[in-house]
Amino acid sequence: MVIDSTFWVAISFIIFFLGLIYLKVPQKINEILNKLILDIKNEIDESEKLRSEAKILLDNAQNRLDSAQSISNEILEQTKKESDKLVIELNDKFHKTSEIKKNLAENKIAQMKEAAIKEIKDTSIKIAVDSVKKIITTSVDKSKLDTLFQKNLDETKEELKKINS
Repeated sequence: MVIDSTFWVAISFIIFFLGLIYLKVPQKINEILNKLILDIKNEIDESEKLRSEAKILLDNAQNRLDSAQSISNEILEQTKKESDKLVIELNDKFHKTSEIKKNLAENKIAQMKEAAIKEIKDTSIKIAVDSVKKIITTSVDKSKLDTLFQKNLDETKEELKKINS
């Protein structure tokens, strides 16, 4: 066997590894790696836990949002129904009021028409009576006038008896 530089490199290499084993470097590296693995696992578990909590919070928030949206839609529908109902009521009130005003106006017109007709009749009667008086006073003598008056009085009494019975 030849002792050359490769032999000494191999020997130094073996001594180096034996020194590492003697100083427990591989165990320390293994402990450090195990500790890092454990820390990483803990962080992963914690992140999973946070993720699940965040998912629960997100679901709760989404449920609240959906609930608020449905309540908002219900309120809008109810408000729309109430406003439609109010519009219908106001429309009905308007039509009733306008019908009442129309009836009042028609009644007032009818009363005014009746009053005008009565006034025209009264005026016509007054004019006719005045005309008859004038004609009678100028053309008829007193005896004829008395007989005519008595005749008209009797006819009026008969008509009143018919109306009263």
